[in-house]
Amino acid sequence: MIFSSIEFLLCFLPLFLLLYGITPKNMKNGILFCASLIFYAFGEPDYLLLLLVSVVVNYFLGLHLARGARLKGKDKRQKKSKSDRKRKNLLAAAVLGNIGVLALFKCGIGKGELPIGISFYTFQILSYLIDVYRGEERKETSFVRFATYITMFPQLLSGPIVNYGEVREALYEREFSAKNIQDGLKIFTVGLVFKVLLADRLGLLWREVQVTGFESISTPLAWIAAFAYSLKLYFDFYGYSVMAVGLGRMLGFSLPENFKNPYMAGSVREFYRRWHITLGRWFCRYVYIPLGGSRKGGLRTVLNLLCVWLLTSLWHGGSLNFLIWGMMLWALIVMERFMARLSGERLVPQGAFKILPHLYLWFVIPVSWMCFAITDLSQLGIYLGRMFGVVEGIQVNSGDWEKALANYGVLFAAGCIACTPALQKLFRKWKDSVWGMLLLIVLFWICVWRLRVEGQNPFMYLNF
Repeated sequence: MIFSSIEFLLCFLPLFLLLYGITPKNMKNGILFCASLIFYAFGEPDYLLLLLVSVVVNYFLGLHLARGARLKGKDKRQKKSKSDRKRKNLLAAAVLGNIGVLALFKCGIGKGELPIGISFYTFQILSYLIDVYRGEERKETSFVRFATYITMFPQLLSGPIVNYGEVREALYEREFSAKNIQDGLKIFTVGLVFKVLLADRLGLLWREVQVTGFESISTPLAWIAAFAYSLKLYFDFYGYSVMAVGLGRMLGFSLPENFKNPYMAGSVREFYRRWHITLGRWFCRYVYIPLGGSRKGGLRTVLNLLCVWLLTSLWHGGSLNFLIWGMMLWALIVMERFMARLSGERLVPQGAFKILPHLYLWFVIPVSWMCFAITDLSQLGIYLGRMFGVVEGIQVNSGDWEKALANYGVLFAAGCIACTPALQKLFRKWKDSVWGMLLLIVLFWICVWRLRVEGQNPFMYLNF
């Protein structure tokens, strides 16, 4: 079951909200936990047991990682030293165990399919265990609260990756009110529109290009399709994240923002500070900074960034195309850092030239997404060759790009506008007005109608 499905929109969500609303406060976590398991079982029944085992094992690991010795004098120091070593070894075992299970599935163990949500809930579990070990978070003694934190259905399948401290208070006490439901539904509808009316529609162009064959598309169409895939991926994942925030608001949780207008960035480095923010934050906090960050000289910084992007590549998948994607982005970020240090403020564009960094970004990001999207390296070479006109085409229709723009031009325009902060400002301004609410209601039912006619289209990040 996914958010953009008739079953979820018209059956699961209304029934859950009704049951959740009449449940006493002290039982809401239990109801949310049970509902989340049902939600997960609809989409991935074969791996429900894996999720439950992971929750149970890591709950007890968290309890043991928080333990410390309470002795006096020399015995206290000796016992504390032994306790610290045991806790460190336990943390290492916990990290290796969780990452090991994830790695096994990334390498194709089982049915050859990745359990839905495993990358996200594994990283969320690790953030909790590491924070408890460091003493930055208190251990959670209630199994139900811990299990609810890991499995809550608004963010179980594709994030955002939530630190325990961000929802701890809400797990103990939160407000479930008509206003929160109303505000959450408005946010949820915006995400649904991004997914159904933008991402899924733009994805049709990418599908057409795949059916045609990469050898038989013109160079302009290769670029147009790359832009289409870039926008499809963005609005697919952004739409999911917005829906997750909206669902969280309905239930009384404040889930973190996962995107911040990444296509308004002026560099690859800035783009990935705005894209999938919670994953970038995770790697920064638990990998980059512990390795030394940028505090130990330029060469060490480059190596630390290399480590982060290698792990990011592996997080997305074990095939070589993801490694190419990650290494390309690492090289671009290193180049940007070097150029910034070399030039200082002398080469900062002024006036009309301020658009140059954005043009650079809009050039390199679609190219990088092709490395992300095309898993067959021979096909990837053909596609990039057609983009740059170095691979000869086969029976190419030179006017194919004009037809694509005629069919999808309006969607491209809408997507470009939605990439800016303008739409967010309009939403904040008009969401509580009568006309704004009527528009959201109409858009919601248009999305339901499209889902009814065309069927659901799974979120792309469910595969990671």
